Amino acid sequence: MGTIAATKTRRFHNARWDEPVIFELSTPGSRGVLVPTTEPALAAEAGDGLSAPPESVRRRTPPALPELSQAQVLRHYLRLSQENLGADLNADIGQGTCTMKYNPKINDQLARSPKLAELHPLQDPSTVQGILEVMHRLDLALREISGLDRFTLQPASGSQALFGMQSIIRAAQRARGEWPRRNELIVTIFSHPSGAATAAVAGFKVITLHPGPDGYPTADALRAAISDRTAGLVITNPEDTGIFNPQIAEFTRIVHEAGGICGYDQANANGILGITRAREAGFDLCFFNLHKTFSTPHGSGGPACGALGATAELERFLPVPVVDFDGTRYRLEYDRPDSIGKLRAWYGVPGVHLRAYAWIMSLGAEGLRRVAEDAVIANNYVLSKVRRIHGITIPWPDKRRLEQVRYSWQRLADEAGVTSEDVGRRMADFGLHYWTSHHPWLIPEPFTLEPTEAYAKVELDEYVTAMERVAGEAYADPDFVRGAPYQSTVHKNDPGPLDDPARWAITWRAYLRKHGRRSAP
Repeated sequence: MGTIAATKTRRFHNARWDEPVIFELSTPGSRGVLVPTTEPALAAEAGDGLSAPPESVRRRTPPALPELSQAQVLRHYLRLSQENLGADLNADIGQGTCTMKYNPKINDQLARSPKLAELHPLQDPSTVQGILEVMHRLDLALREISGLDRFTLQPASGSQALFGMQSIIRAAQRARGEWPRRNELIVTIFSHPSGAATAAVAGFKVITLHPGPDGYPTADALRAAISDRTAGLVITNPEDTGIFNPQIAEFTRIVHEAGGICGYDQANANGILGITRAREAGFDLCFFNLHKTFSTPHGSGGPACGALGATAELERFLPVPVVDFDGTRYRLEYDRPDSIGKLRAWYGVPGVHLRAYAWIMSLGAEGLRRVAEDAVIANNYVLSKVRRIHGITIPWPDKRRLEQVRYSWQRLADEAGVTSEDVGRRMADFGLHYWTSHHPWLIPEPFTLEPTEAYAKVELDEYVTAMERVAGEAYADPDFVRGAPYQSTVHKNDPGPLDDPARWAITWRAYLRKHGRRSAP
C-alpha cells in the first residue's frame, strides 16, 4: 500500500466530561446575578412592570429556566467547549460542502466592538448609519462578484436564502399570471437537499434530475423535465461532487425559453470566485453563504447569512427591508409593494455582514480570485494523495474537480466490513473531523473532503496520513476500527430515535413530556 507522506499523526485525547444538560444541573434558589430592587420613585412612576400587559399575554407561571450560580454556568460551557472539534482546532477539511476555513480574528474583534455589539434592531436608522453603510457596501461588492443587480442580507442561512429565492420565483410567476399553473421546480440530486425541501415548503412540486455519465445532469434530461408547468430551476454548480457542469449556460437558456426562472445556489462558490459569475451563466437569482465562502463563522446552524441577489427585473420581489442610500443618508426601505415580505426578524445578522465585508475588502478582487485558485489547488493535491489509499474509489474518476470531492469507501466495506461511519469515528481519535454526505447516499459509503485555501500543506498531509492509517487498520483489524472512538467524545448514534419523529425532542420540556424522565437513556 505504501506510505503517502512522512507526516505523523499527532497524539490526541479529547476531554470527556459526560456533562448533563444544563436543566439537570439546576438547583432551586441558585442565582448567577442578583438583580437590584427597583427604586421606589421609579416604581411609583412606572408601576410593577407586570400589571400593564393584558391578562391574556401574561404567564400564569414563571418560565422553568435552569437556576445556577455564575461559576456553575461557566464550568458547564467550558466543559462542553473542551469536547469540540472545529476549524480553530484542526484542519477541518472533512466537513465537505461546508467550506470550513479560517475566520480572521481581527474580523471577530471588529464584530465584538461595543459599537456593533450593543446596537439594537429597533434603533432609529439615523443612529446606525455605520452598519447600514457596511450593509450597503457589502451589497455593492456582491453585485460585482455575481453580476446581479441587488442583494438582501436578511436571510440567516442558505436554507432561508433558498426559500426566499423560491418565494421570489413563485411571486414572479404570479405577477406574470402563470401561478399556480407553473408549479414545478427543477432541482438536482447533488445540489443541497434544502433546495428541494424549501421548494416543497414554498408550494412547488419538485422535479429532481440525476447525474448523467459525466457526473452532472445532461441537457437532454433537463429538456425532458421541462413542461408548461415549469416555474424554474434551482441548481448548485459545482455540485457537491466538486464537478462543474460546463453546460450551465445551456441549462439556463433552456429554462428561460420554456418560461422558467433560474436560481443559482452558490454555497459552493469557493472554487469559482472571480472566475465565473451568475450573470454570465444566465441566472436570474443567486445566493452566497457568507458563513462559507466569505469566511465568517458557521455559528453551529446559525446565525449566519445567505446573501440573496436578483436581477433588475426581479429585485422588486426581494424581502423587506433593503438598505437604500440617497447620496447622504442610509435608510431601511419598506415601501416595496411587490416584496415577498420578511424572511426573518430584523435585518439579518450584522456581525456576519461586517466580518464578510472586512474579509472582501482585505483581499480585493485579485485576492478573491487567488482564494479560488488556492482552494482548487489544495483540493486536487488532496485528491492526488487520497486516490492512492487502498479501499477508496472515486466516482467519475476522469472528471476534473474544483473545490471538493465526494469519495467512496465501498471497496473497504466490501473487503473489510468497515463502513464510512466507522472510519469517521476512528478519525476523531486523531483529532480530525470527518463527514459522510447528504442523504440519500447515491455514492455508496461516501465521504466528502473540501480542503479550502485555509490550510497548510503539512496539515493536508496529516489528514491524509491519518486516513491512510485508518484504512490500514481496517484491513488488519476491522473490529478495532468498528469499536472506535477510543480517545474522543464522538459516539455511535442509536438510529431509533432519529428515525422516529414521535421520539424527537428539540426542547427540554418536549423531552420531559415525551419521555417522562429527567435523565437521558
